[in-house]
Amino acid sequence: MPPVSPQRPPTIDAPAAARWNRLAPPSGSPWLHEEIGRRMEDRLQWIKARPRHWADWSPLRGGLEAHELVARRYRDAAAYVIETEPSLVAPTTKALTAPWWTARRWQGGQPTFEAPPEDGVDLLWANMALHMAADPGALISQWHGRVATDGFLMFSCFGPDTLQELRAVHERLGWPPASHQFTDMHDWGDMLVGAGFAEPVMDMERIVLTWTSADAALTELRSLGRNLHPARFPALRGKHWRQALCEALPELAPAEEGGGKIALTFEIIYGHAFKPAPRVALSSESAVSLREMRTMLQRGRPGA
Repeated sequence: MPPVSPQRPPTIDAPAAARWNRLAPPSGSPWLHEEIGRRMEDRLQWIKARPRHWADWSPLRGGLEAHELVARRYRDAAAYVIETEPSLVAPTTKALTAPWWTARRWQGGQPTFEAPPEDGVDLLWANMALHMAADPGALISQWHGRVATDGFLMFSCFGPDTLQELRAVHERLGWPPASHQFTDMHDWGDMLVGAGFAEPVMDMERIVLTWTSADAALTELRSLGRNLHPARFPALRGKHWRQALCEALPELAPAEEGGGKIALTFEIIYGHAFKPAPRVALSSESAVSLREMRTMLQRGRPGA
C-alpha cells in the first residue's frame, strides 16, 4: 500500500459532496469543464509516452468533448470509462456510445465500460473532479491504484482564488461562506507524492468569466458545483436574499467593461504525475501485494 499523505485537505461536507456526485448534469458537460479539458488535452503534446490504454474518470461531468479529443489523440489506444456513481453509468454510456452511422466511430477508439486492466492503465484522465471530493486524499489513492507502473495521471481542478469576488461579497454582507476552500497546487503535489506518485508537475492559470446579469452568472455557477463548506447557510435561501445578491454582484464584482456586467475569477490547476515501480524496504518479514510482486519480478530484485 502507498504511504498515507500527512497533508490534510480542507474540510468538506461529505453528505453534500455525495449528493452532488450522484447528480447528472441536466444539459451535458459544463462549458467551462469542456474548455479546461481542451486546454489540458493540449498539454499532452509535451508528454512523449504513448499510452496503450487509458481511462477517463467520470467524463459526463468532466467533459464529453474533452473525452473525444483524448480518444482522437490516442486513437490506437484502448479507451475505458470509470464511473463510480451508479446513477451516472446509464447517462454516461448513452452519451459516449456512438451510433454505427456516425463519423465518431472512426475518429478514435470507442470506449468500453468494462473494468480496466488489473495492472492499471497507462493514462488516467481526471478532469475537474478533485475539488468536489469529500476526501481528495482517498481519491488520489484510488487513482494511484488505477494507474499502471510507468503510467501517468493527468488531472485538473479549481484552485484557491476561484470565486474570490463572490466570497468577498458574502463576507462584505456578513453572510456565511460562499464556497468551500480550494486546495493550493503545492499541497496537491505533496498529496500526489504521499499517495505514491512521482515527479508531479503542477501549473495554474486564471480564467475570468463575465456575464451580462447576475441571473446568468448564478445559473452557470449551479452547473459547475455546489458550496460544500460545513459552515454554509444551513437552509434554503429566500427571494429577498437572492435579490440582495443580484443587486450586490454588479457593484462588488464588476467586469472591467462596466455596463452592469459581472466578472468572476476561476483559478485552474493542472497536474500530472507518473507512477514509479514499487520499492519495498525489506526487513526480516515483508509483505507486498501480488501486483507489486509481479512488477518487481519483471524488473529485478525488490529495491533494485
